[in-house]
Amino acid sequence: MPRTTVVIATRDRADRLMRTLAHLCPLRVPVIVVDNASNDATVARVREEFPLVRVLESPVNLGAVGRNLGVRAARTPFVAFADDDSWWAPDALGRAEQIFDDHPDLAVIAARTLVGPEEKPDPITPLLRHSPLGEGVAGPAVLGFLACSAIVRRQAFEEVGGFSPVLFFRGEETLLSWDLAAAGWALCYVEDVVAHHHPASERASDGEIVQRRNAVLTSWMRRPVHRALADSLRDPAAFRAAVPRLRQALRQRSALPKHLEAQIRKASGPPRQDA
Repeated sequence: MPRTTVVIATRDRADRLMRTLAHLCPLRVPVIVVDNASNDATVARVREEFPLVRVLESPVNLGAVGRNLGVRAARTPFVAFADDDSWWAPDALGRAEQIFDDHPDLAVIAARTLVGPEEKPDPITPLLRHSPLGEGVAGPAVLGFLACSAIVRRQAFEEVGGFSPVLFFRGEETLLSWDLAAAGWALCYVEDVVAHHHPASERASDGEIVQRRNAVLTSWMRRPVHRALADSLRDPAAFRAAVPRLRQALRQRSALPKHLEAQIRKASGPPRQDA
């Protein structure tokens, strides 16, 4: 019986999603597509071209939180996330399951991500591989990952509430990573678990500011006030973008343990804008 479900949240990218599903279906694992209120033919095409794939339709665009619906619907102990332009290497999920079995305190495997037809390592790869946090239970310990190439223990994910609706989309992995670590779970980069990512060349024009906004909101939700204030003053444009969501963020504020805050400072290095 398969022990990993692949969950994909998508919106208005039917052609790319069909290519991704063509790569995933030979793996013979459950696949759940969460459609974030697409205006194109995504739902109809999935049901026609990939009838074994389960489709969950959201009436509104939930952003990253759409993945929470997929995890909730999964019936396997592990969930591998993919975007509508990423997929998993043939042996990746089986290898991950073995690692999770060997390390019951492991919540997240951050995979090695190969980008495009050239299969170049994603820029985040050396940062994870050479994490300043040192060796963890199954590889370098990390406090972040790419959602398009991460595998999670479903129990741990649901225990901390999954991705936050405050952030909606972009950079949402950081808050989840901190919450998992605060709950006592381990997160590791594993070199020989591989995902492929073929992103579109076009990028949303507001993507960078949204990511920076979410970095500020994440600071206010979890870090000491003086740290959150410093992050806000360092990036006034991001703080202005965060203001409409700041009250909601503060309602969910919960300070991290001191040892974890120290790890975050160590992983961040000199003051810089989160990417």
